[in-house]
Amino acid sequence: MTTTRPAEALDQAYAGITAVVGDLDDAGLQRATRCRGWLVADLLLHVLGDAQRALVALASPVDGPADVDDVSYWRDFPSGDDESDRHAWWVRRSAAAFDRPTGIVRLWRDTAPAAVRAAGSANPEGYVTTQGHVLRVPDFLATLTTEAVVHHLDLIPELPEAPPPGPLAARVAVTTMEGLLSDDTVRPAGWDDKDFLLKATGRVPLTDRDRVELGESAGWFPLLG
Repeated sequence: MTTTRPAEALDQAYAGITAVVGDLDDAGLQRATRCRGWLVADLLLHVLGDAQRALVALASPVDGPADVDDVSYWRDFPSGDDESDRHAWWVRRSAAAFDRPTGIVRLWRDTAPAAVRAAGSANPEGYVTTQGHVLRVPDFLATLTTEAVVHHLDLIPELPEAPPPGPLAARVAVTTMEGLLSDDTVRPAGWDDKDFLLKATGRVPLTDRDRVELGESAGWFPLLG
C-alpha cells in the first residue's frame, strides 16, 4: 500500500479538485480538459462518480481476502476499449442534463467531503468490493487518490491559475505508477512528478530522448489510460 495516511491523502486529493473547480463560473466549467471530448464539468462529474462509489463501498464492507492491491487493480483498465468509450459518452450526456454546470460543483462539494469522512472512519484492516474486485481499505483509498490526482492534472491545462495536486496525494499516484513499471526500469532523471504522471498515463507522449533513456521499458507506456 502506497501511504501510511490513506484517508489524509484522499482528503488532499479531493480538496485539490475542489480548489480547482470551486470558484469557476459556468464558462470556466466549459473549458477543455486533457480527456478527449470532456469539458471541465464532464470530468468533474466522472470524479464525482468515484466519490459516490467510495461511499457505497465503504458502507458495505466484505470479507477478504483481496484479489488485487492498489497497483494490480489498474491492470484491468486498458485504455480505448468499448466500455470506456461508452462511459465517456454517458458522462457527457449526464453532465449536459444539469441546468447549469455549477450544479455539478455543488453536488461535488456535498459528496467529496462525505467520502473523505467515510474513509477516515473505515476499518483499515477491512475489505471492500468495487469494480468487480476485493481490496483492502487502504488500497481502495489509494486507487481513489491516484485517479483524483491524475484527473486533477487533466482539469487544469486551460486553467493556468489552478493549484497543482497536493504533495501527499501526488506521492500516492507516483508510487502507483512506479509499481506498474517493470522492476528494472529507471525513471528518466529529467522527469518531475508531473511529467511522470502525464507520460505514464499517456496524456503527454514520450519524446525520442525519453525512449532512449527508457530503452525497452518504453514499450510499457502508457502504464494506464
